[in-house]
Amino acid sequence: MSIRRHGTTNRHSDVVTHNGVLYTVEVPSTEHADIVIQTREVLAGLDKLLAQGGSDRSRILMATIYLTHIADYARMNGEWDRWLPTGSAPSRCCVEVARLAKDGWRVEIALTAACD
Repeated sequence: MSIRRHGTTNRHSDVVTHNGVLYTVEVPSTEHADIVIQTREVLAGLDKLLAQGGSDRSRILMATIYLTHIADYARMNGEWDRWLPTGSAPSRCCVEVARLAKDGWRVEIALTAACD
């Protein structure tokens, strides 16, 4: 099975697929916005990345959500719950981290998904 990479730089690829599994990570496009805006940005970005790799949100297998403030958990979950199709919840964990790569980021999401 071949490994396919999309949006590849020297440091990372936006999407990697192998053996029917897609791997991707997304961050917000707006620094210093509130958690609702940043979560919406991340989820919209994930839609694009999933499509690029031949998948969609109904095929997510595992999600890891990183929050810089665990107090944002409920508001982030509100956006996540609206975005995720009913009956397709993946395995998931959500952890609080001291910081993300940019000081203003409040959320980062890593996904694996089934793909074509």
